[in-house]
Amino acid sequence: MASVCACGDYFNVSLDGELCLNPGTMGLREIMYFNTPGADQFRKSDYPWLARIRVKVQAAGGGSGGARASANELISRPGGAGGGYSESLLTVDELGAVESVVVGAGGVGGVGNDPGTAGGDSSFGGIVTALGGGPGTANMTSGTSLAVTNGISGPVAGMGQFVQGGGAGEGSFRLNGSSGLSGAGGDSMLGFGGWGRSTTGVGGTSRGYGGGASGAFSVGEANNGTVGGNGMVIVELYG
Repeated sequence: MASVCACGDYFNVSLDGELCLNPGTMGLREIMYFNTPGADQFRKSDYPWLARIRVKVQAAGGGSGGARASANELISRPGGAGGGYSESLLTVDELGAVESVVVGAGGVGGVGNDPGTAGGDSSFGGIVTALGGGPGTANMTSGTSLAVTNGISGPVAGMGQFVQGGGAGEGSFRLNGSSGLSGAGGDSMLGFGGWGRSTTGVGGTSRGYGGGASGAFSVGEANNGTVGGNGMVIVELYG
């Protein structure tokens, strides 16, 4: 009579005689992507086979300031900072029955000569958090003489097993009444900041998730700032 042996590290035989996988040996089974700004929920009871999760949290990038220079004059704005990033590997026992999932919204661009706003924080419960990027400032006045403005520093690290802050928004400069360069937006772990510009127009948009917007550039007209990149939360489910 033929017989079958099963490795006890990976399999067990139930009381009903069924051959079953041991919990925690199935590997990656599903990936959840939360990329719409706002609040959501994760319920571990929806996944009875769950053994552990890897959470990747990306915060949002800062919006850039608007620019409205006087006639025959120039204003160049710095970029917004990129959002921070945090990551943790957690066992099912470390999770509450329901964990909140928050995705930060990209900071809003300034109108006229207003600064932008900061990007929103992102988080998974109170366990893994990342901080949003700061806004691009509006600290250059309209003029034609040489001027340089500081960028905005990147956010500090949040909370998790692996944490890092976002990239700083670059500063901007004016050479005269028609030449200069706006600041590029800061990069993030999951995205890139908007490009700096040397011609009149709105700030450059970010790519991916969490990048800061670049600053607006104005030669005698009004150009608004640009919104930063939204955040994202990724949850990898392991059985």
